[in-house]
Parts: sequence; structure tokens; C-alpha cells
Amino acid sequence: MTPQSTALGPVARAGALGALGAPRPKVSFEFSPPKGPKSEASLWEAIRRLEPLEPEFVSVTYGAGGSTRERTHRTVVRMLQETSLKPAAHLTCVEASREEVDEIVQEYWDAGIRHIVALRGDPPGSLGGAYTPPPNGYANATELTRGIRAVAPFEVSVSLYPQVHPESPSMDHDIDVLKAKVDAGATRAITQFFFDIDAFLRFMDKVRKAGVQLPVSPGIMPVTSFEGLKKMSAASGIPLPGWIAGLFDGLDEDPETRRLIAASVAAEMCTRLAEEGYSDFHFYTLNRADLVYAICRVLGVRERSKSPQEAAA
Repeated sequence: MTPQSTALGPVARAGALGALGAPRPKVSFEFSPPKGPKSEASLWEAIRRLEPLEPEFVSVTYGAGGSTRERTHRTVVRMLQETSLKPAAHLTCVEASREEVDEIVQEYWDAGIRHIVALRGDPPGSLGGAYTPPPNGYANATELTRGIRAVAPFEVSVSLYPQVHPESPSMDHDIDVLKAKVDAGATRAITQFFFDIDAFLRFMDKVRKAGVQLPVSPGIMPVTSFEGLKKMSAASGIPLPGWIAGLFDGLDEDPETRRLIAASVAAEMCTRLAEEGYSDFHFYTLNRADLVYAICRVLGVRERSKSPQEAAA
């Protein structure tokens, strides 16, 4: 399957994570706010499907230029009110002054949200364009993290590029930025999706040697569409290894095979990462539950058995 595969096969190896007595991996899920009634129905179908897996948290994204600010807020508040999930709201620096951002942060705290994913964000309509901090605004995710923690004692997750941020001059610079985020109050890092596990491990080895010890959740992207994946990777500066292109070559009109391969690749990645000591996985759901649910089942993340009292209720 991948250069890291063994004779056991990816699903068999991943299934070992769910073996009796093996520690249950911790998972978290990322969703995007709906654009309309139809997409809202699909989103909540996915949420309800994944909720019984009891993730550590779920996050809701924030569109470029703050374009989904109100929809993000509505979604996380509804999650808090109507589900057992622990929602985290994405928040960016763009198109808002410090005072406006601080007001949003306070509104989240007052609503009962205790976790924010702090991101610099992209400028409105940008596909890799230059970022300019807003007037009187937070300049970057480090400043935003410090500002969030000044408002209230939130858990603050920050992003991490395991293969160098597209605007960064070097990996060492990325690690210095991560250190600054930790000093500002970050409590967790979530990586962008990646497929080169060896590159991720080399990066994390440098991170740990630099003295950065905060928890890191590898970002896992099940491939629902290879064309979509190529667009996302190009926009984010994330290289795609040749083997993954080969796996999906010629399957444009074969969604069932694509899903089988996507689940197998993601399960294999999680297994290899677990062997290297990682037990927290952040899944980019793209507002779909089928692949993520299947992968979690393979990894041993399943619904908790109800007690007789709960079943009778």
C-alpha cells in the first residue's frame, strides 16, 4: 500500500490497535459550517453519526476573511446545546480589529465554549496571496493566542505544518513560531494533513529536541476526491507523494473503490503513527461521516456500550 506497509496488510495492522486490552486511540473531528439548508442537513447527519464515538473534541472551521463567522458561531453553540460533544471554534485574525476579535472570544466564553483553534487565516478571496494584518488587529496566530488567553482561560489549539509552512523560510523558523505559540498559551497543536509519515516523524523529532512538549494531533485526511485533494494540497503547499497518486489513478468514476482505498490508507497511517507513539488523531471529515466512521471502527474507536439503565431509558 505505502512504503511503510507490512505483510499483515493495512487493515489487519490497524485492527491491532483495537485489540482487546489495547489503549483506545483518542480522536477529534473537524467540520465546516453549512452554506444552506441542504448542507446543514448533511452536516448534522455526519455529526449525529460520529457523536457516539465520543471524540475528545470537534472543531468547526472559519472561512477565509471571516466569511463564516456567524455560521461558525451558530454551529458550535448548537453542538454545545444539542449534543454531548465538546466543540472548538476556529478563529482567525483577518478582517477584524483586536477589539472585535476579543468581543467574539468573550461571546464564546459566555456561551459555554471552552476551546478555540487559533489561526492567522487567509485574506478574503485568497488562494495563496500575500497576507496583510488588519488595522489594529492581531498580526498572527501567536498574538491571537495570547489575546484569547487574556480574555479567558480557554484551551487553545494551534496549527502546525509538518512539511514547512508555505510562507516560512525554513523548518527551524516553523519550530521557533511553534515555541512562540506555546509561550503565548497554546495547549495543543493540530497538524495540517500529510501523507509522508517519515517527513512528519523527522519534523517532530526536531520539535521535541527543541524542547517543545505540547500535545500534537496528526491531521488525517481521508481522500474522498483525489482532484479535490490536489487542489487543497496546492493551496496549502503540502506535497503529495507519488504513491498516493498511483493508488487513485483511473478511479475517477469508481467511488466505491476510492472509498475502500481511502479508508485503507488512513488506517495504515494511523497504525504507523501509533507504532511511533502517537495516540491522538484529528480527522478532516469534509462534513462526511462514512469514511471517518469506518476508519475509527478499524482503529478500535467504537460506541460505548450502554448500561442496562441507559438502554431502558
